[in-house]
Amino acid sequence: MNIDYHSAIANFIWSIADDCLRDVYVRGKYRDVILTMTVIRRLDSILEASKQKVLGLKDKLEQAKITNIWPALCAAAGYAFCNASPFTPKELAGKMKSQTLASDFTEYLEGFPPNVKDILSQFKFQNQIPIMIKADILGAVIGKFMSPEINLSPNPVCDDDGNILLPGLGNHGSVCSCCRQDRGLNVCDL
Repeated sequence: MNIDYHSAIANFIWSIADDCLRDVYVRGKYRDVILTMTVIRRLDSILEASKQKVLGLKDKLEQAKITNIWPALCAAAGYAFCNASPFTPKELAGKMKSQTLASDFTEYLEGFPPNVKDILSQFKFQNQIPIMIKADILGAVIGKFMSPEINLSPNPVCDDDGNILLPGLGNHGSVCSCCRQDRGLNVCDL
């Protein structure tokens, strides 16, 4: 990944803190929201293409009264995780009523399997939702993360002619701080 693009993503994400969190959180607490929302948006962007397939399978499994649905849903998504909530952050970004948004966003988070919920619980993000609702910023934060100016997906965003507008973000797309090389497998990973 290009170091300039990596910096642009980081700057955009942290600008969300300045735009939305400044009057609600002290500067050192921005990360309680920003880091978790970055993870959530990354997961969502990876799962966008398989969302309808997962929801269709979920309905079939529930109708068949199958209780352990996560392995099949994750397999349908093609990853070790999925989201079985009927909501997406893109849909939630447009919601205006705070209490509806809070319950729908919580339901979205509950749509992840236990492995992802365990990761999110480590961030203690559930404690931040009431704070953001009270300050009326949850919708704005979600909306900012859904901006077309940022691509946290592994797939590039292209125009109609196939020209890349925003490159995809690979799992090893960061630049190593000690050797300034793209992080593939190199000595710095050992």
